[in-house]
Amino acid sequence: MELPATPVFTRSHVVSVLDSMDDPAVLLSDDLSIIASNRAYRSRFGENARSLVGRRCYEVSHRFTRSCDQEGETCPVLECKTSGEPCRTLHVHHTDTGPEHHEATTYPVLDEDGRVSSYLEIIRCDPFDALQKTRDRLVGHSFPFNRMLEMVRRVAPTSTTALLLGESGTGKELVARAIHTLSPRAVRSFVPVECSGLSESLFESELFGHEKGAFTGATQGKMGLVEAAEGGTLFLDEVGDIPLAQQVKLLRLIETGIYRRVGSVNERQARFRLVCATHRSLSELVREGTFRADLYYRISAFPIHLPPLREHLEDLPALVQHLLKRLDRGSQLRVHPDTLKALRRYAFPGNVRELLNILERACLLADGDILLPRHLPPEALDEANGVSPGQEPGPGGLGRTYPCGDIVPLSELEGCYLREVTGRFDGSNRELADRLGISERTLYRKLAALRTD
Repeated sequence: MELPATPVFTRSHVVSVLDSMDDPAVLLSDDLSIIASNRAYRSRFGENARSLVGRRCYEVSHRFTRSCDQEGETCPVLECKTSGEPCRTLHVHHTDTGPEHHEATTYPVLDEDGRVSSYLEIIRCDPFDALQKTRDRLVGHSFPFNRMLEMVRRVAPTSTTALLLGESGTGKELVARAIHTLSPRAVRSFVPVECSGLSESLFESELFGHEKGAFTGATQGKMGLVEAAEGGTLFLDEVGDIPLAQQVKLLRLIETGIYRRVGSVNERQARFRLVCATHRSLSELVREGTFRADLYYRISAFPIHLPPLREHLEDLPALVQHLLKRLDRGSQLRVHPDTLKALRRYAFPGNVRELLNILERACLLADGDILLPRHLPPEALDEANGVSPGQEPGPGGLGRTYPCGDIVPLSELEGCYLREVTGRFDGSNRELADRLGISERTLYRKLAALRTD
């Protein structure tokens, strides 16, 4: 059953059509209790109609004991209640086959007096789950990872330029491929361009192509990468490394969709979707004068932050199992709990790429069928990754002590404490938030503030 973008529902109408909906759907009261559900919802979550009525939705679909917003996720009912408008969000729901990414859309439902009295939630299987069977898939269910996925799935169906921001090794090309795969352009080519490997003299030729005789050594014409991406997606990795003199040509291509091969006077029309990525701060490069401000504003329409591995270590067990399957002997090996505990204490400056290298090394060192802590590199076993009380971790593991009697701002002390406990706590961020007596969302907000200091 297809719904309009902003439908107006009445409770009697919802109850009458609930079972005609193909997707799982549930009618919720103001306190998140289930009033009614359709067959698809009960089939998906393994419950019968009578057992569901009166139970909270987060107990059934999430297996939480608290509402989603207290568990670090967006509660679409709360958002819908606050705004009075439909709310769409990405959730991880637990089904009989395990956790799955679902898109939950919630609509306000009116009573006979025209007041909002309940909420209709419709759940659709997210297209990301169709990608989970691929070798180079995105793996994770944590809050920062899901937030990144939600941004990806919102921009993918459009033609908006996406800018992927993240440290090296966080999987920017995988995310760019996911945007392409989930877009209407998926049947055409995905063309990656490593900008940091292109000199100023090569950039224009590689991107736009050249004609025969255009320069010494051009013995024949060559198609450029822009032309190769016709109808598909052009991915510019490390866009911050494009030479300043060439940035104006990229800007003209983006603004007009027109380019010329090197050595040609004929204009060509480019039709592609652009995705860019960088591990550098483009706004800082703009201030330094090494990146054009107008180009920055053109490519940063929809920025997506890719969290470093240390910010979603609760995904580490699933990531380890996935990466082991890509390695020789990896699928035959088990990971000792102490090995996972040691990995949880490591900061992973190289992120997922470094984790893959660590696991590959461990597989080569393991003589049995278990990966033990001794198979990890020394830096992953170094207890000094934590800090001593009274020290603030800094670059290179250096700390800072506060002399007795100094008066230090509370915000600074809180930042020091958060850095210290996240460096030595072995559990997930959800468990750490519980220990700190705050919600997981509050913890992520505080950690994000530390990164911008």
